[in-house]
Amino acid sequence: MEGNHTLVTDFVLVSFTRDPLLRTVFFVLFLASYTLTLTGNIGLMALIYLDPRLHTPMYFFVGNLSFLDVWYSSVYTPRILFDCISKSNVISHAGCAAQFFFSAGFAYSECFLLAAMAYDRYVAVCNPLLYATAMPRKLCIQLVVGSYVAGFANSIVHTGNTFRLHFCGNNVIDHFFCDAPPLMKMACNGTRVYGLILATVVGCTVVTTTVLILGSYTGIVAAIMRIHSATGRGKAFSTCSAHLVSVSLFYGSLLLMYSRPSSMRTPDWDKANALFCTLVNPLVNPMIYSLRNKDVKAAFKKVLGRFITHK
Repeated sequence: MEGNHTLVTDFVLVSFTRDPLLRTVFFVLFLASYTLTLTGNIGLMALIYLDPRLHTPMYFFVGNLSFLDVWYSSVYTPRILFDCISKSNVISHAGCAAQFFFSAGFAYSECFLLAAMAYDRYVAVCNPLLYATAMPRKLCIQLVVGSYVAGFANSIVHTGNTFRLHFCGNNVIDHFFCDAPPLMKMACNGTRVYGLILATVVGCTVVTTTVLILGSYTGIVAAIMRIHSATGRGKAFSTCSAHLVSVSLFYGSLLLMYSRPSSMRTPDWDKANALFCTLVNPLVNPMIYSLRNKDVKAAFKKVLGRFITHK
């Protein structure tokens, strides 16, 4: 007991609907989405590994983004699928903490990885002749490892700060995963300190990565403006377009999820935004980097041709 409150030892996740038919429909849709996400991202990683022409710093980062998206979507989707067919949507305190930890870790890591990719694009546009020298394999690996270290270091602080709270009273989370806003509503103590630490961790990460991305693209725009031919400008911009779309989708969905005032937020709105961030982004990222990319298309045709020939 905490004061006159009963401490919560497990949680109940509210699914999207209680209607059996709609739950079945959602199960099929989410399963199809998850299958496409795994197929697209693992397929892109395989292409990058198999084709020597894709063994460049840019595609090294793209492959790691796909790797990250596979795990990011896997934090949520299996649980969503389970809740669609289960009569009991109970998740233990430890299970909730584990989901929260990996969710935050992969989200933070993607923030830093997108910043590293922005720097890579800056070097490619501003120093194309020295690109291979300026972005050696060792530096690329260090940037990726640094993204994960920084991401999960922030996640440790974020998770520890959240689950030091005592949750009491109603144990129903009106969401499809364990997230900070609904958990904070259930806390019966220490929310003021929690809010300050949360704002510091999230703020430092978002500000740092945003400054790095904006700084990189400021240099890119300045370099593009110095190019006299329209063809040259278009080619330079095309090298950054896929990354720009990824950054816009990722940060845009996060802003929609967490920047709205609590008075303007509803559970249905939060779920819809969270679905876009957790399911749609990992699904569309491999499409962004392949549909309009000649190198990836050529690699796919080459691998497909080999498969057909050997068959």
